[in-house]
Amino acid sequence: MSQIKKLAGQTAIYGLSSIIGRLLNYLLVPFYTRIFEPAAYGVVSEFYAYVTFLIVLYTYGMETAYFHFSSKKENNLSVYSNSLSTLTFTSVLLSSILILFSQAIANGLGYTDHPEYIIWFALILAFDAITALPFAKLRQENRAKRFAFIKLINISSNIGLNLFFLALLPQITNNNSLSVLYNPAIGVGYVFISNLISSLVTLLFFANDFRLVKFNIDKELVKKMLVYAFPLLIAGFAGMINETLDRAILKYLVTDKSTALHQLGIYSACYKLSIIMTLFVQTYRYAAEPFFFSQQSKKNNKALYATIMNYFVFVCSLIFLGVMLFMNIAKYFIGEKFHEGLQVVPILLFANLFLGVYLNLSMWYKLSGKTKYGAWFSILGAIITIILNFIMIPIMGYMGAAWATFICYGAIMVVSYLYGQKHYPIPYNITVCISIILASVVLWQVSSYILISFNTGMMMSVLIKLITLSIFTMLSWTLLKPSSTVELVDEQ
Repeated sequence: MSQIKKLAGQTAIYGLSSIIGRLLNYLLVPFYTRIFEPAAYGVVSEFYAYVTFLIVLYTYGMETAYFHFSSKKENNLSVYSNSLSTLTFTSVLLSSILILFSQAIANGLGYTDHPEYIIWFALILAFDAITALPFAKLRQENRAKRFAFIKLINISSNIGLNLFFLALLPQITNNNSLSVLYNPAIGVGYVFISNLISSLVTLLFFANDFRLVKFNIDKELVKKMLVYAFPLLIAGFAGMINETLDRAILKYLVTDKSTALHQLGIYSACYKLSIIMTLFVQTYRYAAEPFFFSQQSKKNNKALYATIMNYFVFVCSLIFLGVMLFMNIAKYFIGEKFHEGLQVVPILLFANLFLGVYLNLSMWYKLSGKTKYGAWFSILGAIITIILNFIMIPIMGYMGAAWATFICYGAIMVVSYLYGQKHYPIPYNITVCISIILASVVLWQVSSYILISFNTGMMMSVLIKLITLSIFTMLSWTLLKPSSTVELVDEQ
């Protein structure tokens, strides 16, 4: 239990930067959805969908390779120097190519008048990829507070710059000498400029780290790291297809092209309502990956992994139930003109729950060094995503995209579990996990039926919802309690 508490503590600290920080960052969503039309917000969503693909290519699994080799090599600085040197070189090379062909790329994407978007994002990608290794080093050294501080600076500066460019400048530059600072024609471009500046600020925070590193290449070590990381690159890239392909291609697949960006904006905004689930999964992953590697040499470590899965499923199910019970409040996170897409929220919440379970399950192939399976699972998910999006989006619009995400994550979750039990068996309590998930769905439906049937007032409605959450928590805790104690000792 002490090890579970340690993981929870690390997750809480990372959550300061990822949950609290990104909650602040996500507060830009209600801001954007009130100052931009759905089509304009669709432009923002489309470009950030491309970024999620490219950042995987830029980092190519080097973070996990760094964790793996630094845990096996006495000279951690050598592993770090080689990783950072390699990543810096490839980032500069890739961004130079994007900048060189920026006009041609803009033409291909339908943004002929805005090649600057490509240049800005080329720089953002380079800065973010280069800082990925220093952030990984902080995680590996358990310097969660330093990690959280820099992440919060990045997020705070991005929020501040967005408010400055999109809210303050339009008010103070009218008919005065400051008008040269603001150009209304840039519009959503100020979102990208804010990101660029905040990414540069983050890079500057690691200036001292770069001075301590010898930028040289140990060819033998780098070759081993790349061999280890390559399947993770494939897995990561395929994973991004699963996660964001729908937003990247939706405008090309919808039947009515005149509403393409409008639908993309609606879908992307409603996707953000699964924010709490997404943020929990992301912050848990930050803490869990180095934690699982640190427990690899312990006896009973597999029992610990199984127990952690139970608690993870409980928290995710609690998040699902809470969001759905209080949807009447949560929906105001986005502007009213985006509310037509709220029916995708429960589908996407469950899709992200499946993704979180899959991330837990994925540790078996990372711990055992069989990273090729991660690539195969993600490729399977990518194939499912591509096929279902091309079939379902023309028929159902963004609802088809939501169901494709749900089916994809559910499929790779099941396949990863089956293969994991064969190659690296972990005694997961499937009965407990499924019971907790089903309890959240049943209690949501029962509560909704009561609220609709009896037309309760606001106070009674809140009371019923709180009672529902309490019943779910007590029921889940009863299921979790028998597996709450795991004793770990070092293997001799």
